[in-house]
Amino acid sequence: MNKRRKTRQVKVGEVAIGSSHPVSVQSMTNTDTADIASTVAQIRELEKAGCQIVRVAVPDTAAAESIDKIKKAISIPLCADIHFDWRLALECVKRGADKIRINPGNIGDKNKVKEVALACKDKGIPIRIGVNSGSLKALKKNPSPKWSPYKWASIMAKEAMEQAEILDEFNFKDIIVSLKADDIERTILANEIFASKTDIPLHLGVTEAGTFVSGVVKSSIGIGTLLSKGIGDTIRVSLTENPSVQVRTAFEILKALKLAQYGPDIVSCPTCGRCQTDVSKAVHEIEERIYSEPSLRNKARGLKIAVMGCVVNGPGEAREADFGICGGKGKGVWIEKGKQIKVLGEKEWSNEIIRKIRNK
Repeated sequence: MNKRRKTRQVKVGEVAIGSSHPVSVQSMTNTDTADIASTVAQIRELEKAGCQIVRVAVPDTAAAESIDKIKKAISIPLCADIHFDWRLALECVKRGADKIRINPGNIGDKNKVKEVALACKDKGIPIRIGVNSGSLKALKKNPSPKWSPYKWASIMAKEAMEQAEILDEFNFKDIIVSLKADDIERTILANEIFASKTDIPLHLGVTEAGTFVSGVVKSSIGIGTLLSKGIGDTIRVSLTENPSVQVRTAFEILKALKLAQYGPDIVSCPTCGRCQTDVSKAVHEIEERIYSEPSLRNKARGLKIAVMGCVVNGPGEAREADFGICGGKGKGVWIEKGKQIKVLGEKEWSNEIIRKIRNK
């Protein structure tokens, strides 16, 4: 892991973003923002999963006029995602959004950006400049470019820098930038280029990463590579899945890099022909119980739990865990701090592990 790149502090509500603070986790709702009840219900699920900042789409006036009502019903900062119409951004500022996200490829001319910047400055609201490879201004001149990954990335970084410089003209400093592509190489290069030129905090993500397996792989490599280089201050994992899954995945990336604690480290074997217990069922049940209850998840932070299926690697792995099970035929040996304590029936595994966490 490289030393964290030094970046300025930007506050989104009560969440501070920048190199002096932990990398924060964001997500975005997939509800109709004008449907206040559905949007609030989904945000509360995201809060339960540990989400620290939530973004909502604001495609029209009805969505913008819902911002204040949604904000009153939730506990985490609210970001309004604006495309095309700067007037929607002004309405969201008026209604108490904690952050405004605009895209330099489609928000309009400098005067419109200036209006948004001055309104945000007056209310102390930061702006995230979102640059996606699919909506670059350069694509208007060349709709089907045959650019190399480095040229794509250079143009992304250049457009983000130009937009940041416009905001700087109005003495607006509370800026966060994201540079995202559905291609890992472009995403990494664009963020590296931009990071070398400024102290503006970076919001990381691989856009439109896909469904669970492919999306987790892309996001883990793209986001994880940048974080390991010390680049990145807040992250959002984009999956075609329930937004709560995005939050869990983001925290697992941070946890794997030792940048955050989020629930336990569960070690479980992939199983093979020697296995005589249903390890998969046991592990999924244990995870479901831990991660569906925030207080339990928090108690389990930093614990290493082993659920092993046979006598080959099982005893060694379980001994290195805080506690765990080494399975046999329909039962398993309970091992705690390297010592074999007792034998438990397979149906008792989950309850014993949950009991142990509760009593921690």
